[in-house]
Amino acid sequence: MVAIYGDLTAQDDYTHPLGPEKNFNESMYFNFFDRAQRRGGFLRLGNRANEGYAEMTLTLFQPDGSVLFQFARPSIDTNDRFDAGGMRFDTLRPMEELRTTYEGTAVHLREPAQMADPRAAFRNNPHREVKVDLVHEAAAPVYGSGGTRHQVVDPEKEFAKAHYEQHMRVRGTVRIDGEEAQIDGLGLRDHSWGPRYWQAIYSYRWLTINFAPDFHAMVSVVARTPEEQTRGGVVIRGDRIQRIVDASIDTQFADNGLFHRALAAHITLDDGERLEIAGTVMGFIPLRNRREGMTTHVGEGMTEYRCGDYVGYGLSEYLDQVR
Repeated sequence: MVAIYGDLTAQDDYTHPLGPEKNFNESMYFNFFDRAQRRGGFLRLGNRANEGYAEMTLTLFQPDGSVLFQFARPSIDTNDRFDAGGMRFDTLRPMEELRTTYEGTAVHLREPAQMADPRAAFRNNPHREVKVDLVHEAAAPVYGSGGTRHQVVDPEKEFAKAHYEQHMRVRGTVRIDGEEAQIDGLGLRDHSWGPRYWQAIYSYRWLTINFAPDFHAMVSVVARTPEEQTRGGVVIRGDRIQRIVDASIDTQFADNGLFHRALAAHITLDDGERLEIAGTVMGFIPLRNRREGMTTHVGEGMTEYRCGDYVGYGLSEYLDQVR
């Protein structure tokens, strides 16, 4: 059995009872990167059953820099499973093995920055038939919280009371217009549940990194307000998991000041060790979420990371409220 850090149990790898809050959200997210092919992406389903829909997102970064993307809000009326909009997640062995599948279409963006205007991007670019079938196996311990000590006071200000993550080995196939690619890589998954609005926090930077099958990292800098920051994450080497007790991230942005292009993370571990991680964005797509006049920008970057002699791959995700 994989080691579990936090107040989690194997049962948490399934869906949870639907909470009373209108904005109760339960989501699973899986990313993967095949370094030999320089190909990767992520799949996400967020069940918002009290609002009557799920958020379904598919993003596939291609070796030529193009991106295949799909987003939908299919109707749901239950939180019993992750299965909506052609996407499905199955827990095969709790905390150890899960399967993700998708069958449907995706828009093919030679210039992914066009997704800053989603309506025009979907209208002006070709659509491809896509089939994804991946198995995600544990490559490291599970870490996070089941939220048992978290009291929901104001659902409007919540982002997810429970959240855990795990680095994974990923194998399977991605088929685009009948052309199949075999995937053999590494990635990260997360699972969260509780009230969530994307507009509830000011910003975050989330770095998911796989340097080797036995060397992984996750760096998180979350600002609930411009003045209030939480910095953390983990570094996992072999069977040893270390907490990040401090982190700062310097970022190079495109001319618009919003699309990140490169970064340098400076982290301090719980034993005092300091690590420097440099990241270069290889593929990027700007996504957004709107609610009550607010626009939330979520920049997704397939990123090459370097730490000493190690070279790794993963995602750099930047969330900012655009005013």
